[in-house]
Amino acid sequence: MVSSSNPVTELLLSWRHGDQAALEQIVPLVYQELRRLAHCYMNGQRPGHTLQATALINEAYVRLIDCQQVDWKSRAHFLAVSARMMRRVLVEFARSQRYQKRGGGAQKISFDEAFTVTPQRRHDLEALDDALQAFAATYPRQSQVVELRFFGGLSVEETAQVLQVSAVTVMRDWQLAKVCLARELKKRGAYAGRLLAAG
Repeated sequence: MVSSSNPVTELLLSWRHGDQAALEQIVPLVYQELRRLAHCYMNGQRPGHTLQATALINEAYVRLIDCQQVDWKSRAHFLAVSARMMRRVLVEFARSQRYQKRGGGAQKISFDEAFTVTPQRRHDLEALDDALQAFAATYPRQSQVVELRFFGGLSVEETAQVLQVSAVTVMRDWQLAKVCLARELKKRGAYAGRLLAAG
């Protein structure tokens, strides 16, 4: 459960206003939640590699350093952006693996050698990312709900707090998004079961 935390919010504001050391103070305060997000993303990957989640957190952290100017609202907002970064890292990695397999010259991203994505998982992840990007063009707020709830692991209430809408609106958006994305994933031949099962 992600809880609101004044120290984290204050540090986010300090970071936004130029305090470079603030991010280094934030990460230890939310590290367990970042690990939970990373483990959620790594679910279904090759087992037995203890650094998988750590590698994903580290790569997301490197990208977060460039997000200083985000209008941070809360701890939940920080975790939602972190979840988005993790999703982008995994999708880019999956695409670079596919490109390499086809003989392309894609550059490898800085990822731990132990991290691997199975071919089916790679296909599903890419298909979901493509479907979500297409969905976001028409339904931007509803796509944010998917990122926060499905990828970020936030509750309905936490999602409502980040988006500054009611919990009822979040649930309505969530139901619409699940139906639209599941239909699109089915068209692409990708697995939608995890998305449909999400509450």
